[in-house]
Amino acid sequence: MVDKTNAQTLGKRDTVASLDREFSRLHQQACALISATSIDVLYAVPEQKGASSSHQLPAIGESILKGAAAIEQTFGGLTANLWDDPFEWTLPEYLSTPAKIREHLGEVEATRERAFASFTEDACLLKHVAVPSGATRPLIDLLLETLLKAASFQTQALVTLKILSGISTPGFII
Repeated sequence: MVDKTNAQTLGKRDTVASLDREFSRLHQQACALISATSIDVLYAVPEQKGASSSHQLPAIGESILKGAAAIEQTFGGLTANLWDDPFEWTLPEYLSTPAKIREHLGEVEATRERAFASFTEDACLLKHVAVPSGATRPLIDLLLETLLKAASFQTQALVTLKILSGISTPGFII
């Protein structure tokens, strides 16, 4: 890949680069988490004593896929104006193994990378983009909301993994 930065553009993408790193970090952690998850617990739901069904933790696979769906929806919307909820077609029946989920995560990451390649400078983040509701909002708000939502789903997956397997998750902060 050819780096198209020069002395005049250095520093003009600091915020874009920071957001890019955070989304990339989430992707790497999701892949690591799925790799640490056995097929036996991938879609298992932890039993929680005294918890109502509204407070039930979702399965690891479900949480990771919901996080990926949030990212895919945002970046699919930005790159192809496709704002449908990808979780509707990323069913556990198809993504039934850690390998299939990692493959799907790679596709989501490629979509995200295409979008970030189009953000030429930090000023792009201040532009308003149309969202499914018909409203417009600053791109940076949409990206930060997506990052937080995906991180929240990943945290749920980490908690579920810890409960189901007792596996220590080095490198992850809960």
